[in-house]
Amino acid sequence: MDADKGEMAIQVRDLRVDYGNFIAVDDLRLEVPRGEVFGLVGPNGAGKTSTFRVLATLMEPTYGEVYLDGVDVLENVEEARRIVGYMPDLAPVPRDLRVREFLEFHAAAYGVSSSRSGRRERVAECLAEVALEDQAEAWCHRLSRGQTQRVVLAKTLLHRPRVMILDEPASGLDPLARRDLRNALRRLASAGTTVFVSSHILSELAEMCTSLCVMNRGRLLAAGTAEEVWQALGNGRRELKISFLKRAAEAVRWLGGRAGVEDIREADGGVTLGFSGTDDEQADLMEGLIREGFRMRAFEEKRSSFEEILVGVAESNRRDG
Repeated sequence: MDADKGEMAIQVRDLRVDYGNFIAVDDLRLEVPRGEVFGLVGPNGAGKTSTFRVLATLMEPTYGEVYLDGVDVLENVEEARRIVGYMPDLAPVPRDLRVREFLEFHAAAYGVSSSRSGRRERVAECLAEVALEDQAEAWCHRLSRGQTQRVVLAKTLLHRPRVMILDEPASGLDPLARRDLRNALRRLASAGTTVFVSSHILSELAEMCTSLCVMNRGRLLAAGTAEEVWQALGNGRRELKISFLKRAAEAVRWLGGRAGVEDIREADGGVTLGFSGTDDEQADLMEGLIREGFRMRAFEEKRSSFEEILVGVAESNRRDG
């Protein structure tokens, strides 16, 4: 095993998935360090589920390499399955079992313990991990959508996976249920589990994940922190609105010579402008205005939201497709 494989929980090299003539995943290269909550986001058809199914050993790619915690997924399927926990989108639960029975059944299937008492103990631990101890005796069909998602998450935890693959786990959840899920994932990551989670809602992942990546049409567009992804996909451009107490016309002339400033418009004693600099350069711009004696009543920033960025990606798909 190479040293770099040993340092990464997930490593994907030149991954390709074809369905006939359709390319679902196109030479994907990706690395996820241990203990991260790493997000994968993209519009429908981006290749998220195909990527996850390969990582979860549920399908073979056309070609490429995939390692989970240093284990070659394609060469050592059984070992990889002991490492990974996979939670598909809208995973079903049986109507005629109680939560505890459902989890004990899967604990036995996973070979969690040689004794029934050991399996019950592990089920109780997993229910506590997702804050559902009070629902152990509830019928599965009586659970809310958020509770059902957390039960499936508890099932995914039973065999203590070192890497968790969660496909759209927050889909359809209300704000309270999303908060509970977010807190559960953070606890898992702090304990050393690597969580790889997908969504088509970028802002949802931005507040849940330590880092994330964006896919479109099977290709990786950007990866890093939420800020780094925004800079890459939003072209780093934001809109600034500055209101002056006086000397607005002079301020416009001064701003016109500054790097990164474009499309200046005067309105109501202030200016609106486009700015393509970094956060540090924006701070320098503000300091420069103060140093030049321009008294500001307000300095506001408006940047493209994550949703607007993804809408732009999806619209480019329609135009190009």
